[in-house]
Amino acid sequence: MRTRFLVTFAVLCAALLMVSDVASAAAETLTWRVRSEHPNTVAVEFYSQDRNTAWPGDGEVYLIRDWDIHTYSLNCRRGESICYGAWVRNRSSTYWGVGKDNARGCQRCCYVCGGGRTKTQVLNP
Repeated sequence: MRTRFLVTFAVLCAALLMVSDVASAAAETLTWRVRSEHPNTVAVEFYSQDRNTAWPGDGEVYLIRDWDIHTYSLNCRRGESICYGAWVRNRSSTYWGVGKDNARGCQRCCYVCGGGRTKTQVLNP
């Protein structure tokens, strides 16, 4: 009886450890809010500064065609630094943040994953 109890206890402990490992590996979320005041369509992409990752990724970009606030929830790694890049579509010389392809430097355009939500980034002409 005691052996059966110990075996059951060991199995339960192993299961709890596996669940704990899965939970700690789960992605965090960083929610960005972006509003464009530019009259042309603006492309937006988010770039990790800690690994080779971009959102939305796969050569895609988010497009903003109005003056509404757009919300983007990114699954990321806790502590990861993420910067936004925005540019007038088909005219990357007009940009905000790190610009197209994370090519420019910036001040105050990056946030840390796990920090919840960013302030609204307003893209002025």
